[in-house]
Amino acid sequence: MRWTKTHLFTLKEAPSDAEIVSHQLLVRGGFIKKVAPGIYTYGNLALRAIRKFEAIVREELDRRGCTEILMPMVQPRELWEETGRWSKMGDGLLKFQNRNGHWHCLGATHEEAVTDYVRSDVKSYRDLPKTIYQIQIKYRDEIRPRFGLMRGREFIMKDAYSFDLDAESALKTYQLMYEAYQAIFDRLGLIYRIVQADAGPIGGSQTHEFQLLAEAGEDALLVSDSSDFAANVEICPAIDAEPQRAGGATPVGATPVGAFSVGGEGATGLSPDENLQPLSPFATPGLKTIADLAKATGLPERELVKTLFFSANEGLDPKDKSLQPIAVLLRGSDEVNLVKLKNLLQLANPPRMLTEEEVRQTAGAGPGSCGPVGLKIPIYMDTGVQGLKNYIVGANQEGFHLRHVNHERDYKPTQIVDLRVAREGDRDPQGPGRLRACRGIEVGHVFYLGTTYSQKMNACYLDREGKARPLEMGCYGIGVSRTVQAAIEQSHDQDGIIWPVALAPFEVHLCALDMGDPGVKSLTEKLEQELEARGVGVLVDDRDERPGVKFKDADLLGFPVRLNIGRKGLEAGVIEVIVRRGRQVRKVKPDEVIPVTEKLLRDLKQSETRSETRRGGGRETL
Repeated sequence: MRWTKTHLFTLKEAPSDAEIVSHQLLVRGGFIKKVAPGIYTYGNLALRAIRKFEAIVREELDRRGCTEILMPMVQPRELWEETGRWSKMGDGLLKFQNRNGHWHCLGATHEEAVTDYVRSDVKSYRDLPKTIYQIQIKYRDEIRPRFGLMRGREFIMKDAYSFDLDAESALKTYQLMYEAYQAIFDRLGLIYRIVQADAGPIGGSQTHEFQLLAEAGEDALLVSDSSDFAANVEICPAIDAEPQRAGGATPVGATPVGAFSVGGEGATGLSPDENLQPLSPFATPGLKTIADLAKATGLPERELVKTLFFSANEGLDPKDKSLQPIAVLLRGSDEVNLVKLKNLLQLANPPRMLTEEEVRQTAGAGPGSCGPVGLKIPIYMDTGVQGLKNYIVGANQEGFHLRHVNHERDYKPTQIVDLRVAREGDRDPQGPGRLRACRGIEVGHVFYLGTTYSQKMNACYLDREGKARPLEMGCYGIGVSRTVQAAIEQSHDQDGIIWPVALAPFEVHLCALDMGDPGVKSLTEKLEQELEARGVGVLVDDRDERPGVKFKDADLLGFPVRLNIGRKGLEAGVIEVIVRRGRQVRKVKPDEVIPVTEKLLRDLKQSETRSETRRGGGRETL
């Protein structure tokens, strides 16, 4: 393709709203142009990268017997009402009425649509299993779209859905799709990890995320330094390292809390057979935060306990005005994990923290003076508090606390469960190692849904005995446009993009430095034709620009190999061949350029897809 024949315009500066490098480079390179917040036009180069990725996805899924369809982006309200998600999805679901007054939404996801598509056709066990996928535009009304294609409102996604006879066969399909995703991301030449994750509003009982590692990633990950364990911090089990690290846990600062407890004798301070001390009230005027209490008592925050109050009512039904308060107990150095709490309470969304007035109604005192003793609501204790004895909690009287409080004797926790955010240095749940923190960009997600949707939508089949059974389902998504940008976020330098061969819009950037020279023009045309005949994509920069301008644009666009053809080089009998990654430069005779270029591309692709590169291989930080 010739530069002068395509619509390609680069920028020296990125717009002010481009916050991360990949977004800046996409805009500067003319890959995307903003139409509205979170909505972009894809230029030819971006579209070529997207199409290459789509081709990889299709090859791997088709190889495993999946069938491609295309479902509508506009979906009727009635389908979403069947599953209850019309209200549960909240404002992220863009809803509108057509001219006839019928409510519809733009497809944020397609579980309802695909279940409806299948349920009228699948009648018998003989019709199963089925795995159906599409590559489609999705729309989610993000409250604050940002980071370009990473957190846009409109985006391209591959979503697949499997339908099986029973849980056993559904989990086999899950494993098949898990392996398909491995094959897809292995081919990209990028560093990624597979992590345990939360299902979110999609639902389901088993799920894994595929995360490309990048410092600007939105997701916090914890990975083992000695095993294959990796998890999103949202669901990672929190297990204290043994022995305790010097200095204890990281302080949380002046974090407002609902109440405090002080473990004057902490988890390692009392042996099980020592006597429990009697309750004793004392005044604590003006102490409103964990930091305040730590300073006043001289105790580390790790030995303090805070009580937080939440509502178990999701608040999604406007007719339900009831308050369903619960209390959560944590050590002062720990942070409540709202995803764990949401899952414990079996909610679709994280629970809401009570207001100060609601805390007073519930506990009889304001935040800072209330605790679990005497509460008539469910009390969920984090496992980190379990070993503390003779600690202090709020007396549920303004400015007062109780000393020598002990659970089971003075109050009974409804449940003792892991409810805190895991952190770097915690123990690996699957081995002897420790967890290390890194950042990731979620580009793929696989879910085992079970009968979450099929039961609600009456999607059934007749088994061998003629009994109606709900279909067992799985759901498998890949953010196509997001992956393309995530690749740039992981692979760039100060001058521009460094595309992996598998995703590069063009494999070769041919800079013709003197197109007015007959020799340069003739050789440029010859190399362009021969490379394209061998299946190599070539962008020819045939503009009437200075070499420096062309070289800067070539670095910005970041195609794997660049060929510089100029009059002076031809007079010396050489062409410059530059590999973008590492900037290796070699001078090659014109008749050797084709085989040298093909070998460089093969070597690059082989090095990019080594197993230790694909799945982390101990290189979790970039």
